[in-house]
Amino acid sequence: MSEIVDEVVPLRGGRITSGVVRIGDTVRRPASAASPFVASLLDLLESRGFTGAPRYLGQDQTGRDTFSYVPGWVPPKFRPWTDAQVAAAGALARAMHEATRGSDLVGQHQVVCHHDLGPNNAVFQDEMPVAFIDFDMAAPGSPLEDVGYMTWLWCLSSKPETPPVDVQATQVRVLADAYGLAGPERAVLVDAMLERQARNVRFWAEVQAGFKVVEATAQQISDRITWSRREHEHTAEHRKVFEDALK
Repeated sequence: MSEIVDEVVPLRGGRITSGVVRIGDTVRRPASAASPFVASLLDLLESRGFTGAPRYLGQDQTGRDTFSYVPGWVPPKFRPWTDAQVAAAGALARAMHEATRGSDLVGQHQVVCHHDLGPNNAVFQDEMPVAFIDFDMAAPGSPLEDVGYMTWLWCLSSKPETPPVDVQATQVRVLADAYGLAGPERAVLVDAMLERQARNVRFWAEVQAGFKVVEATAQQISDRITWSRREHEHTAEHRKVFEDALK
C-alpha cells in the first residue's frame, strides 16, 4: 500500500517572504535569522492563551520552520473594510500585544510588535479577521508602531474610488476604540501613521538600492515607493479630519 503524500500548495498571503507552502494542516517556510525569535514569540502567545496566531511546530527534515495552518482566506489586495471588520482587527491586535506584556521577549519595550499588520497578513473566517500570520518582522517595540501601520492599511486610502475622507476618519476612530487606544498615544496616532508611511518609503528604497532582498520586480518596488509617498501626502493633507475623529 503506497503512502499518501500531501499536496504542496504555495501560499502568497504576505509580500515579503518567498517559498512559503502549505502541506496538509501545516505551513512550511524557509528558516531565517528571525526564526528563533518567531518560535519563542509564538510559543509565548500560545502559552498565554492567544489563539489568533499559528502555533510553532519546530523544523521539518529539510530545516524549514513549520507552523500550524490557520484555515480561512487571506485578502490578496487592499480594499475597503466594514466597521465591524476594522474593529475586529483592532481588538485582535490589542489581545496579541497584551499577551506579550511583561515577558522576557519585550526587553525594555512595552510589547512585541508584529510590524506588518496589514489585511494581507490577516486570516479571515466568516468575513471577519481572526488571526495574524507572517511574524518574520516581529520585534519589541511600541504599540503605536503596529496600530499606526494597521490604521493606515485598514482605514485609509488615497485612491479616488475609495470611501470619502470622513468615512475613513470614522474608521480610524473605530479601530482606535476597538484597540483601546487612549490618552497621549491616541493623540499621536496620526503621527504614527505618517511615520509608518515614511518608513515604508525607506524600506522599499533600501530594497531598490540592494540593501534588502525581497521577492519583487523593479516596477513593483518603484510602485510601492510612489504609493507610500502618495498615502503620506493624503494623510498629511487630511490630518485635522483624522485627528478630530479621535477626540
